Order: sequence, then structure tokens, then C-alpha cells
Amino acid sequence: MKLILPIALALACIGLALALYMTNKDDTAQHETDTGAIADYSNKLASAEMKVAIREGTMLTFSNRVEESLSGALVFSNQLMEAQAAIARGGEQMTNLSRQIAEVKSENQTLGRRVVNLTNQIASLTGQLALAGASLTQTNLELVQAHKDYALLENRLRIDVAERIVAERKFNNPAELQAQIKKLKQHPAGVISAEGIYAGLNIEVKSNGWCHVVAPN
Repeated sequence: MKLILPIALALACIGLALALYMTNKDDTAQHETDTGAIADYSNKLASAEMKVAIREGTMLTFSNRVEESLSGALVFSNQLMEAQAAIARGGEQMTNLSRQIAEVKSENQTLGRRVVNLTNQIASLTGQLALAGASLTQTNLELVQAHKDYALLENRLRIDVAERIVAERKFNNPAELQAQIKKLKQHPAGVISAEGIYAGLNIEVKSNGWCHVVAPN
């Protein structure tokens, strides 16, 4: 009975030792497995962190590019607005220029009509001046002729006055009067007419009343 108890205790101790050994062995294997898994997870975490860092750098670069693009878009938008404003101003200027061109065309047409009217007036005045010149020339010729006629009439008047004085003196002289009466009895005078009187005065009178002095021979 005394031997069974120590054997049982020895077997129990051996069993415990084996169980402890097996447990320790399993713990060591689990520890190694856990260590490997932790190392693997650590490597994966480092790789993930690296990838995250790379992505963050990429995102930062992309963000900077986005900001540059936004800045460029803002500049382009401002330029577009300025261009649109310039186009609007250009349109207003074109409208003003078109209106000014229309006004200039209208003024040119008005000036053209005025030029035509002035040309017609100048042509009419030129014709009137030509007629006036011709009339003046005719008047000058008539004045020259009248001056000549006046000189001839004045000369003829002097001759007639002299002849009248001579006739009066002869009429006042009895001897001359008797000789003239004797001459008239021997040679009776013809019928006295206007033509004869005019012919004696050296004046030609036409049917329209126009008179012309005939120069004495």
C-alpha cells in the first residue's frame, strides 16, 4: 500500500512534468508563431504606412496641382471676364462707329446734293453772266454807235445852224431875197416830204422807229 502511493505520486509528477513540458512546448511554438505573425503584421504595417506616406505625398502633390489648377482657372476666369468686357466694349465701339459711319454717309449725301445744287447754281450764274456779258457787249457797241451818231448829229447841227444863219441873213437881204424868189419862179420846188427832210438831215429812220445817222459825204 505504501508503494502504490509513491508510484502514483511519481506517475502524477511525471504526468504533470509531461503536461508542463508539452504546455511549454506548445507555448513556445505559439510564441514563435505569434512572434512571426507580429513581425509579419509589423512589416505589413510598415509597408502600409509607407504606402500611406506615398499616397499622402501623392495627395499633397495632387492637392498642390489642384490648387495650381484652381489658381490658373481663377486667372483664366478673370482673363475670360476681361476678354468678355473687352468684347462688350468693342461691340459698343463698333456700334458707335457704325452710327458715326451712317451719319458721315448721310452728311456726304447731303453735301453731295448741296454740291449738285451749287454746281447747278454756278452753271446758271455762268449762263446769266454769259448773257449779261453778251448784253453788255451789245450795250457797249450800241453806246459806241450812239456816241458816233451823237458826234455826227452834233456836226450836222452845227452845219444846219450855220446854214440857217446864212439863210436868215439872205432872207434879211432884199437883193438876195429877190434873187431867191426869181430862182423859185424859174425852178419850182418839189413836194416836201418827211423822207426828203430826213435825207437832208442825213438821218435814216426805219419803220420800227429806229434811227440811224448817215455820215455825210
